Amino acid sequence: MNIVRRSVPVETAAPGGATNAYLLGTDPAVLVDPADRTDELDDLVAARNVEHIVVTHTHPDHVGGVTAYADRTDAAVWAHRGHVDRFLEATNRDPDRLLWPGSTISIGDGSGTADTVTVLDAPGHASDHIGLVVGDGGPIVCGDCAMAEGSVVVGAPDGEMRAYMTTLRRLWAIDPPELLPGHGPVIDHPRATLERLLEHRIQRERRVLAAVDSGAETLDEILEAAYEKDLSGVRAMARATVRAHLEKLAVEGRVDWDGERARARESNSA
Repeated sequence: MNIVRRSVPVETAAPGGATNAYLLGTDPAVLVDPADRTDELDDLVAARNVEHIVVTHTHPDHVGGVTAYADRTDAAVWAHRGHVDRFLEATNRDPDRLLWPGSTISIGDGSGTADTVTVLDAPGHASDHIGLVVGDGGPIVCGDCAMAEGSVVVGAPDGEMRAYMTTLRRLWAIDPPELLPGHGPVIDHPRATLERLLEHRIQRERRVLAAVDSGAETLDEILEAAYEKDLSGVRAMARATVRAHLEKLAVEGRVDWDGERARARESNSA
């Protein structure tokens, strides 16, 4: 089935300053994550019968072109059933249809050959995050679950670290042939990338836990101990990520965290 990716420049914060939009199929086709309207994406959309528009999540760098392309194509705009208000706030429009994990959308190649896009639950980076499985055992449009290089921001309060790590493990278990990310190049070796991202999160968690065990209590104290690199320009994201790690550790009973101060559990040093 035909899949085309276009990198769309965005003014909002996004890795590399661009977001990947995808066209899945040709007739009918699904437009995924139109971050903004561009001439190149206009041409691509015009060459296909776009009947559906879907976003992997409603962060600003993934939804900026939803209304423009909905008006241009008269496509049905889909939103997560559990996050309709969030979708409305992000796009300033009501969805036409609702989706949930397991929902399917038909796509085709214009010659009568049909396939489906299946919705996969993939929270963590955002509470409303989904993935899209193309065909039976095909590639997965994974949005901001993974990137070929670097790490994914999982920032509290919306980001949830336990859910994110579960999503990484779910994708690893599915073992798709490719992951089609929201930013950067196609991921040709999904399991290796997912293992790298999981290991990165595990190592960061260990540093956060070690910081708390050594007496760091406030978010800023833990941040300074958990990161060795210069955080200029990314401090706010790193701070939100540390908070997400602390929330995970607290749920698991490994630290005490009241939203302001963290304290070590005796069992950590036993």
